[in-house]
Amino acid sequence: MSLWRQRFVDRFRTSTPLHDTSQWCLSGMSAEHSQRFVQHFPPQPVHAAVLVPLVERPQGMQVLLTIRAAGLKNHAAQISFPGGRLDPEDDGPRAAALREAKEEIGLDPGLVEVIGYLPDHLVVSGYRVTPVLGLVDPRHRLVLNPDEVVSTFEVPVDHVFDPANHCTRRRRFDNGDEVDIYDIAYGEYHIWGATAGMLLTLYRLTQSLE
Repeated sequence: MSLWRQRFVDRFRTSTPLHDTSQWCLSGMSAEHSQRFVQHFPPQPVHAAVLVPLVERPQGMQVLLTIRAAGLKNHAAQISFPGGRLDPEDDGPRAAALREAKEEIGLDPGLVEVIGYLPDHLVVSGYRVTPVLGLVDPRHRLVLNPDEVVSTFEVPVDHVFDPANHCTRRRRFDNGDEVDIYDIAYGEYHIWGATAGMLLTLYRLTQSLE
């Protein structure tokens, strides 16, 4: 078992979905700004789940990310994890995350070992998102749904977890408010907002083992 695989399993194996409303903040924003915006959220945001796919390669552990289709209503053309809202037939966030990954990128649920969860994250589109951590068999084959995903790529965990790559950039909302948004650059890609926020939560919780 590789170092990262062992650390993720040790840290998250016993974790459960954490829906503590006192811990809610806007994923992707600096803590200073998120607390100012979270008060405007509805008391019962729509519950969603994403799969955080971790793929062990010979060159090291990777995070699988998608680039969403430009025609989607929410987060169009953005870098994200596969996921979506919980359907009535879903048996919790785990089932929803695996179903959405199958629908969006053709990832076989049988090739995903769910090892735990990150705390819920609020996103600016009005969702409360439960990130589900999954170790993905590197022999998987993806079949993208072009209505939802235009492409995928992998980024090394070592890159994501390097503090030198943890940046913020200023974003202006339609109402004129400006906030600092998390941003992780990787080659031609900018992983920002909620996705970057979830990756930084993964980083912080994993570092707590040390």
